[in-house]
Amino acid sequence: MRIQQISVFVENKTGRLGEVIHALAVAGIDILALSMADTTDFGVLRMIVDDPDKAKTVLREAGMIVKSNHVLSILVDDQPGALAGLLEKLSRGGISVEYMYASLVRKQDKAMMLLRVDNTEAAEQLLGE
Repeated sequence: MRIQQISVFVENKTGRLGEVIHALAVAGIDILALSMADTTDFGVLRMIVDDPDKAKTVLREAGMIVKSNHVLSILVDDQPGALAGLLEKLSRGGISVEYMYASLVRKQDKAMMLLRVDNTEAAEQLLGE
């Protein structure tokens, strides 16, 4: 299933990440998953939140650079080898995974994986809704 992800460009300065998280907390926005990647000067904070439109507004009003896109949210069995099977299926289908991270949410002994792929529609068809 497609899900909206927000990305925030965060300067590599002490306290800047805390400002992003604090702004969301004050607005009552729940973070369901997050991933942080950094470079020398800035990081990219990718998040799944319970209200992405409100989060984008709050963060932009705080002067932050925010973008959004869609990622796939896929439930996999929470057991060894389940993720490997998913990735093998995508690979056999010619779909490349650009990046991936896990959610803090667990449902019925399954882990929620979030994937950005090079062909979202083909991945959805291959894996089913």
